[in-house]
Amino acid sequence: MAWSRSQGACCPSMSMPKFHIAWPGAPLALGSAALFGASTPFVKLLIGRIDPWMLAGLLYAASGAGLLALTALRHGLRAPSREAPLRRGDLPWLAGVILFGGVAGPVLLMLGLAATTASAASLLLNLEGLATMAIAWIVFRENVDRRILAGALAILAGAVLLSWTGGAIGFGWGALAIAGACLAWGIDNNLTRKLSSADPVQIATIKGLAAGAINLAIAFGLGASLPGPGAVAAGAVVGFLGYGVSIALFVLALRHLGTARTAAYFSTAPFIGAVLALALFAEPLTWQLAAAGLLMGVGVWLHLAERHEHEHVHEPIEHEHRHVHDAHHRHDHAPGDPPDEPHTHRHRHGRLVHAHAHYPDLHHRHTH
Repeated sequence: MAWSRSQGACCPSMSMPKFHIAWPGAPLALGSAALFGASTPFVKLLIGRIDPWMLAGLLYAASGAGLLALTALRHGLRAPSREAPLRRGDLPWLAGVILFGGVAGPVLLMLGLAATTASAASLLLNLEGLATMAIAWIVFRENVDRRILAGALAILAGAVLLSWTGGAIGFGWGALAIAGACLAWGIDNNLTRKLSSADPVQIATIKGLAAGAINLAIAFGLGASLPGPGAVAAGAVVGFLGYGVSIALFVLALRHLGTARTAAYFSTAPFIGAVLALALFAEPLTWQLAAAGLLMGVGVWLHLAERHEHEHVHEPIEHEHRHVHDAHHRHDHAPGDPPDEPHTHRHRHGRLVHAHAHYPDLHHRHTH
């Protein structure tokens, strides 16, 4: 293979991806949002029958237990994952994910809900997307241009409009607690990006089991008791799909899109939940829902229409993740490396300079 620019610029024959750069990141993020948004109407049905803290514990625990069972089934069928497992160096990031996403976020939310109206809480929860994007752009220096910023603001505006009831929001300690929960989840989302090269099912399993155990311990400590078998089974199904599978898809989307864009797509979840409630529970079609859908549609279109392309430098890096031998993976293999694709093994990238459309994915976290 011919190289130039200090083994940098790829030769003309090195082909770029044939798919739109939004594939598969955008469908993964929207799928994650769809599952989480669809879970909301069912969670509202359960919250009247189950203590809120107990419900949070059941949802998270069911997500982790369901994914663990899925992993065991996969191994039983001799179909091991081709994803990279978590390594010792990932443990600090994983601890941060559990601390902020599994402990601080749920605890602050429950404290805030106890002192805030449901309508105000729904509106304040939109701060999670804003916090996630702000941290990604300001702290982790993720690239943003005017089109992406406008799209993110349109999606967030739609979410705010959807949850707005016309009442004022008092900035008491309850509102501050919910804002703190959103900040904790924003940190969680950005820390999860650091793990996104690893197995998303393994990450979601550990996060679900840890968060479930912590929230169940708090619920039992406050005197709550387990609900009946029917409610537990319903919570398990909702938790597995709306939390477990949704988190796994979210991690995969982070790998392909970066944090800010994934968070923007995920902010469509309230609209998806509202549309499902409209269909299942005969809730009225309001002007807010229609306007929110229009705003979110414009925002998603702006993101899908992004064409971020320029000459950029890939500095040498060594890492491990699922891959095929595309333009960014021209490396030699050791005798024990798996021959079929896609596969996972530790590999090294040399310095590479080229130009093509890209997102801030695993291989494009460069400065501008």
